[in-house]
Formats: sequence, structure tokens, C-alpha cells
Amino acid sequence: MSANDYRYCPYCGHELETRQLFGADRGYCPACGFIHFRDPKLAAGALIVEAGRVLLVRRDVVPRKGFWAMPSGFVEYDEQPRDALAREIREETGLEAEIGRIIDVYPIADPNKPGVFLLFEARILGGQLQPGDDVSEVQWFPIDDIPWEALAFPQLKEVLAHETH
Repeated sequence: MSANDYRYCPYCGHELETRQLFGADRGYCPACGFIHFRDPKLAAGALIVEAGRVLLVRRDVVPRKGFWAMPSGFVEYDEQPRDALAREIREETGLEAEIGRIIDVYPIADPNKPGVFLLFEARILGGQLQPGDDVSEVQWFPIDDIPWEALAFPQLKEVLAHETH
């Protein structure tokens, strides 16, 4: 993408120019002074381990449709990461969860949505286990029976191998 993701200023409608500002090429409005800073996407995911089992969801969207992943999703503009993750868990699994500590931070390598992925521990509080939103299945897997070859993302394999053993 170019520095000018927008062609026109979102505030005054004037055509943006590309200028070197704050160490990078950025969209700049010569009429009102607006500077377009491209912000990374922020996503959050949950490692939920209970009674020797891990909760995974089968993705029903691209990328990696049909593969297993942790409950996760993008943080909306007006949300905090823990609140967003609790919402995603509820939407994807039907379960209510308490979000705990951050396990680690990972890059999102998708060139169309570059950003940061926060991985949290989470604990189930209640609810009815059922797939929803953008997943086709939700299932508890015994730690010794994780579907390693069907996991959606390479980092997920590393996390599960490290955090469950």
C-alpha cells in the first residue's frame, strides 16, 4: 500500500499529498494539516486449557478456513483487548470467559492486515458450548490428541507445544 491509503482528507475533503513526516511517507492534507498515520491491526486470542484439554475452534473464514485455531479475533476501535477477547470467545464458542495474563505477543504476518496478536490465558466461567460467528466447530481436545497437522497457524503449534507440556 502507498502512504496515501486515502486519496482525500477525511476531515475537509482536500486531496492528500505524500510527504516525508515523522520518519515515513504519509498522506498529508495541505488545507487542514491532517496527517494519515497507518495503524496496525490488533488481535487477541485465548489459550483455554481445562482438565487436560484445550479448547479449539474450526475456522469457517479465510485465511486457513477449515483449520483449527484458538478462539480469537480483531479488537474493535472502541474496545480494550481483554473485553474484545471475551466477546470473541462468547461469539465463537457460546462460552463466557475470564481473561487472564498475557502469554506472549506475536506479529500478524498477513500483508493485507499487518499487526500484533496478543495471546492471553482464559478460564471458562459458564455458557453453552456451541459454534457461532465465524467458526464451524468448537471442541475440547485432550492435550495428547491435539490435531497438530490441522492447526491453522505455525505459531499456534509452538504455543500449544510449549504451554501444554
